[in-house]
Amino acid sequence: MYSENNYVVIMAGGIGSRLWPFSSIKKPKQFMDVLGTGKSLLQQTYQRFLPVCPRKNIYIVTHESYEELVMEQIPEMDADQLLLEPHRRNTATCLAYACYKIAARNPLARIVAAPSDHTIFREDSFYRCIFSALDSVEERDTLMTIGLRPHGAETSFGYLQYIEGKDETIKKVKTFTEKPTKEMAELFVDSGDYVWNSGIFAWNAQSIVRALRKYLPEIAENFEDLRDVFFTDQESGQIKKAYSHCKNISIDYGLMEKADNVEVILGEFEWADLGSFQAIHEGNEEKEGTNSVKANAMLFDVEDSMIVSDDPDALIVAEGLENYVVALREKVVMIVKKGDERKFKKIFKAVKKATGNEFL
Repeated sequence: MYSENNYVVIMAGGIGSRLWPFSSIKKPKQFMDVLGTGKSLLQQTYQRFLPVCPRKNIYIVTHESYEELVMEQIPEMDADQLLLEPHRRNTATCLAYACYKIAARNPLARIVAAPSDHTIFREDSFYRCIFSALDSVEERDTLMTIGLRPHGAETSFGYLQYIEGKDETIKKVKTFTEKPTKEMAELFVDSGDYVWNSGIFAWNAQSIVRALRKYLPEIAENFEDLRDVFFTDQESGQIKKAYSHCKNISIDYGLMEKADNVEVILGEFEWADLGSFQAIHEGNEEKEGTNSVKANAMLFDVEDSMIVSDDPDALIVAEGLENYVVALREKVVMIVKKGDERKFKKIFKAVKKATGNEFL
């Protein structure tokens, strides 16, 4: 149920390397209107959670270089609600910062943590799931994630295997598998006891702090002594010191896969992680035939492809392509086959190694 004790943490610090060059270091995907809705992914996520908790209880964690972008897109936020990271240290450190800060303000907090690059359909079902999760974790020492029934053998998502129990929607998690091979993903889908890990979490403030102390003590100790510093002028300087001592690790690898009190609540809503060209292509309802086109383009015998450009004066002419991405941004043109999302990160890293940040 809606409560003053409900809090939301939106993670918005990534650079979206799988969407490069459409997503850039200067303006990553969460600040872009990737589906042509008139709102960025961050704006959509922020507005989606307004019915869950008071506006003042929504916190956004992002890299310090994106402070201006966040305030431009969500000007109603107070400075205390924007948590600026001096270094990218992945989701474990990001959530430790946010949850320790929230716990310092409200020890009874019930917290939802979510990425900023998701799109949700059937929002009524989404809200029922979120409120059920918050109610369930209020007085129990449990760490909860939202799982969704797979409708395909996706290899870019994480999977959870659960143990059947009396509860129809909340299950104990048995195993985590992050981004399996195609063959493994097909086995998971056929088994019936695996779900996609949405990356949306719920817990109470005390449970997550206990878990961080137990499984990630080297991260937790950097925030333990900051309780009297949060919400003061000293916070920024102390956070810089804390982050310099924190390692780069995800909340899944560092905590959720190790803890013995992890549960999954099965969601009935429709969900898409817009972290790849494939996901955006599938989510675009305004396709030109089978193609997603966000550019001044002339296409001949092109099928199931995505054409994007940030230059309305540039003309892209393509012929004979099937299942390709053609992306133009500033001084970069990328032409690559859609498919295995891992290769996009490899391409990004290779360009960075060869040219630094000049084209990123």
